[in-house]
Amino acid sequence: MTSPFQISKSDASLDSLLNDDSAWKSASTVEIKTYWSGLAAPRHRHFTAAGLWNEYGIAIRFIAAQGEPRIVSRTPCLTEKTVGLWDRDVCELFLAPDSQNTSRYFEFELAPTGEWLDVAINYEGFERQSDWNYWSGMKTLSVNSEVESVMTATIPWTAFGQIPTAGSIWMGNLLRCVGEGPDRGYLAWMPTRTSEPNFHVPSAFGKIEFKD
Repeated sequence: MTSPFQISKSDASLDSLLNDDSAWKSASTVEIKTYWSGLAAPRHRHFTAAGLWNEYGIAIRFIAAQGEPRIVSRTPCLTEKTVGLWDRDVCELFLAPDSQNTSRYFEFELAPTGEWLDVAINYEGFERQSDWNYWSGMKTLSVNSEVESVMTATIPWTAFGQIPTAGSIWMGNLLRCVGEGPDRGYLAWMPTRTSEPNFHVPSAFGKIEFKD
């Protein structure tokens, strides 16, 4: 069984977690090496995820290896969500606050350009309902080099309507879309193992634990 993705407690302010590298030294990190199918992905597509939290919100940082040209917008918009961001290079966090009801969860996407997307999702039977008017208040920062993309986001607890305590278990997944064409890659911390690439499989979510 896969170990929980641990979100460490931080004394730093939520805003400072966007660009204070020293705060992230205390964060636990998980490396994602597999496609959604469970098959191994090449090293140049691997990425890591780390999380921090405090009384104001949660921060997530992805560091994605960059071994191929980035598929990004030439005219990114950073002032509002970018619908369709999933068609380019992006890392994603899915979070379900109620571990007993993973059919209701939130999707957050971050691009190397700093573009972002937030969506509230609910499943009614097999039908997925997406609230595109959902506004989480997330903030993002991306820093790129020739070999990697570092993408960080902060999300206030108002986005979820509740605040976890130390020991709380939420459910979710950590994901990446990279490349283009027939070789486009879809990586997942918790593989969904669907016949075609599909991240929206709540039954495959793993445990996300908030540590003191």
